Amino acid sequence: MTTQSTLPAAASGRFTIGGDLPVTRLGYGAMQLTGPGIWGDPADPDEAVRVLRRAVELGVDFIDTADSYGPFVSEMLIKKALHPYPDGLVIATKAGLTRAGPGDWRPLARPEYLRQQCELSLRHLGLERIDLYQLHRIDAKVPLEDQLGELVLLQQEGKIRHIGLSEVSVAQIEQSRALATIVSVQNLYNIANRSAEDVLAYCEQENLGFIPWFPIATGELAQPGGPLAKAAEEHGASPAQLALAWLLRRSPVMLPIPGTSKVSHLEQNVAAAQLVLTDDEFRALADAV
Repeated sequence: MTTQSTLPAAASGRFTIGGDLPVTRLGYGAMQLTGPGIWGDPADPDEAVRVLRRAVELGVDFIDTADSYGPFVSEMLIKKALHPYPDGLVIATKAGLTRAGPGDWRPLARPEYLRQQCELSLRHLGLERIDLYQLHRIDAKVPLEDQLGELVLLQQEGKIRHIGLSEVSVAQIEQSRALATIVSVQNLYNIANRSAEDVLAYCEQENLGFIPWFPIATGELAQPGGPLAKAAEEHGASPAQLALAWLLRRSPVMLPIPGTSKVSHLEQNVAAAQLVLTDDEFRALADAV
């Protein structure tokens, strides 16, 4: 019999988002389940469905997506693959970026737009309440109190459970926490790009979930002869697995969400949860990159 504790992803440990939402720390990011430029349908929709189902089979219970991935393609694939959802599966989504074409991302967080997108995400995901709803970007053209105020209203109406932020500074997190209860932050962070170190430190101090997007730099860290290649060979692992193991070792609030559109790649990523780095190995990897 397979139990939660014997599933590969479970080796990454647990974190409780917002004090009441426990998740396995190694999650899955669903951005790559779309067409080129994160636009339109994937080349192989059946494989996308298989990836999502396999992730859950491996013990992943935290899936991160956004209305702008496709747009809506990622959310609808999640519903197709996994609805009705198993108990304990947490689906996080985002709003606040609009799309005008492949690779084109524009902040838009007017209150009426955020409300519309939340209602659409509920429909596309087949949910009555979104467990973690993240402001994808703060819109500089809209007062922050209006953006977060609308999310608080949606929370009070029971349409979202928790509020998170994405691509923010420590100052912006503090401003936001004066307006709403914030439980998580999603910033660019990986072993090669630690520019959000101060944000991670703040999240650790305040026990906020830190969701590093681009956790393996979409393959850049996995190149043959790259900075992790030698250490990976010594570990009998791939560079991508070492990059994920390093993130998991870096902080107890870290919730990596590596994404892929292939089952084989997914299985390799999840296996990283079972890689244990010593203190010396952890420091050596950090110094090598």
